[in-house]
Amino acid sequence: MLEFPGKEWKDYELLDSGRGEKLERFGQVVMCRPEPKALWDKSMTDAEWRRLAHFAFRLSGKNAGSGAIEDRGTWERLKKADDQWYIRYSSGPNFRLRLGLTAFKHVGVFPEQAPNWEFIYQQVKRLAGVAPETAATLGTLRGGTASAVGSSEARRFQGQQPATAPRVLNLFAYTGGASLAAKAAGADVTHLDSVRQVVTWARGNMEASGLDGIRWIVEDAMKFVQREARRGNLYDGIILDPPAYGHGPDGEKWKLDESLFGLLQNVSKILKPKDSFMVLNLYSNGYSAALGETLVREAFALDSAGSRQVRLAATTHQPAQRMPAAGAESDYHLTSGELALNDKFGKVLPLSIYVRLER
Repeated sequence: MLEFPGKEWKDYELLDSGRGEKLERFGQVVMCRPEPKALWDKSMTDAEWRRLAHFAFRLSGKNAGSGAIEDRGTWERLKKADDQWYIRYSSGPNFRLRLGLTAFKHVGVFPEQAPNWEFIYQQVKRLAGVAPETAATLGTLRGGTASAVGSSEARRFQGQQPATAPRVLNLFAYTGGASLAAKAAGADVTHLDSVRQVVTWARGNMEASGLDGIRWIVEDAMKFVQREARRGNLYDGIILDPPAYGHGPDGEKWKLDESLFGLLQNVSKILKPKDSFMVLNLYSNGYSAALGETLVREAFALDSAGSRQVRLAATTHQPAQRMPAAGAESDYHLTSGELALNDKFGKVLPLSIYVRLER
C-alpha cells in the first residue's frame, strides 16, 4: 500500500525530482536536496531549479553519491531567506514545526511521515474516546486562523486529555512530529531520543504549537524499553523510527540489522495487549514492507497460531483481517506499505516503509 501526504497540507510541496535530487517547498522556502532514489530525469531544467530555490545542499566530496542517510555537506544560499522558519501542519492534528539548515541534508521534518501522523492522531482519539462535540470543536479551531492554536481556547481542546489519557511512547523521536500528533489528540506522551539537541528542538516545536506536558527523555532506546519492561510499565501506543546506524548518549551502539528484532521483542512486552497501537517506520535501503511486517508479527508472536489468513495478507500486500491474536483476548489488525512523495509532474518517490499494528 502506497501512502502520500494529503493535498490539504499547503505548507509542503515536492516540486520536481530527478538525477539524484529533489526540489521542495517548505512554506515559502524552496530548496534543492540530494535524493539517491530519484533515478529519473528532472522535468524542469537546472536553470528553473536555481531560479526557484533559496538554498541548495551540496554533499562534501567523500560523501557525494554515497546515499547515506546522514550525508554531510554545505548549504549554498541562492537567494535571500532566513536560516530558520516555521511551517504548520493542520490536516488532522494541528501543530507547528521549526525548520532550519543543519550540517546534514535534513531540515527538521520528514514530510512523507504525514500519513503516520494522521494514523497516530486517529488511534489516540479512538483510545481516548474523544466525544463528537469535542472533535467538532477541534475541527472548528483548525479551520480558523494560523494563530488560533496558540489561543487559550485552542489550548483548552488541542491536547485535551480525558481522566485517563492514552500513554504513548515515541522512540527515536527526532524533532517530534509524531509526538505532537499524539499530544494534539489527547495522549500522555513520552518523547525519547539519544541526541539532546534534537530533543530541545522538539520541545520548541511543542511550545510553538500551543501544547504542553510532553515528557522529554535523552536516553538509549533499547536501555529504556528494557527498563520499562522490568518495571512492568505499559503503553497504549508506541512509535518507532529507528535509523540504520546510531549511538546512544553514552556511546551505546545501534545497528538496525542486529538490534531491531530484539528491540521489537522488548517493545511487545510494554505495549498493552488490548486497545493499543504501534507504528514502525524504516528508511533503511533493502527493507521491504513484507520484511517489516514479518519482523513485527514474529516479535509480537502474532502468528503463533499458524493463521494462514494473516500470512496470506502479508505476502499479497493486502490489509490483514481483524483476527484473534494467539494468547490474547483482543483482535489485531496488521498493515504495511510505503510512504512516498508525488512531485508536480506525477513522478512517485518512495522513501520509507511502515508497519502498523492495531489491537
